[in-house]
Amino acid sequence: MGFIVAVIGSVLNDRIFVNRERMEPMIKVLVNGALGKMGSTVVRTVLQQEDMELISAVDVHGAGKTVEGVPVDASLEEALIRSKPDVVVDFTRPDVVMDSLRIITSHGVNAVVGTTGFSPEDLEEVKGLAEKNGVGVLICPNFAIGAVLMMKAAEEIAKYLPQVEIIELHHDQKLDAPSGTAMLTAQKLAKARGGYVAQGREDETEKLAHVRGGNYEGMHIHSVRLPGFVASQEIIFGSMGERLVIRNDSINRDCYMPGVMLACRTMVKRRGLVYGPVSYTHLRAHETDS
Repeated sequence: MGFIVAVIGSVLNDRIFVNRERMEPMIKVLVNGALGKMGSTVVRTVLQQEDMELISAVDVHGAGKTVEGVPVDASLEEALIRSKPDVVVDFTRPDVVMDSLRIITSHGVNAVVGTTGFSPEDLEEVKGLAEKNGVGVLICPNFAIGAVLMMKAAEEIAKYLPQVEIIELHHDQKLDAPSGTAMLTAQKLAKARGGYVAQGREDETEKLAHVRGGNYEGMHIHSVRLPGFVASQEIIFGSMGERLVIRNDSINRDCYMPGVMLACRTMVKRRGLVYGPVSYTHLRAHETDS
């Protein structure tokens, strides 16, 4: 629970978590995707940290532009060579993130990745890249503490209420569906309930294609894309005569920042691939207890 304690403490103190008792070098941060909504929020937050230095902001559309008063580079590789960061925070796109990670790890730089859309094959490749180049890579579909708690609670509930469906709701500019959070949730729920569980009628038919959503190990996942949302997820459990609903709503992108900053501080000391917010919770708890 160390990750949760650290993030809650940062919120109560109105400051992202930093251990003032340790005199350590400034962490040099490069933000990739710096002109995007998440990337620009990361830039602003890094600039507020007492133990971090924003040494470069990168965006493929950034030539001649600035973000938070910082000049933006268009070439990731050139920025890596020139600035030599300790960690790269990547909030880009599913169709470019793998190329970015190949470049980042080849330069011996750690990475914190909030971009989603990774396949199992992608994750296996990233694991190999991290091990080959001796760096740490965290791929986290959702850095918000509410999302972490939602998934942890849902895992326990699924052991007793295995009939479940997931509804994820995002802004209409999101490129991938379902969301990385929804997929990670489904994977964890499937494991908790012992794999495939049949739900509904076997002779069910769809009068409109895909109206029942995607199917993962028997549970259905539904994706909503509309203006007015940032990121939300609802997990609905059903049983005889009752239902239980867990919902997490991200009101704005600031909710992700404590987790992103904590990830930067942690991954500069780690090696290998860490995937998912729950894995990251365990990681932080281990560091806090040691």
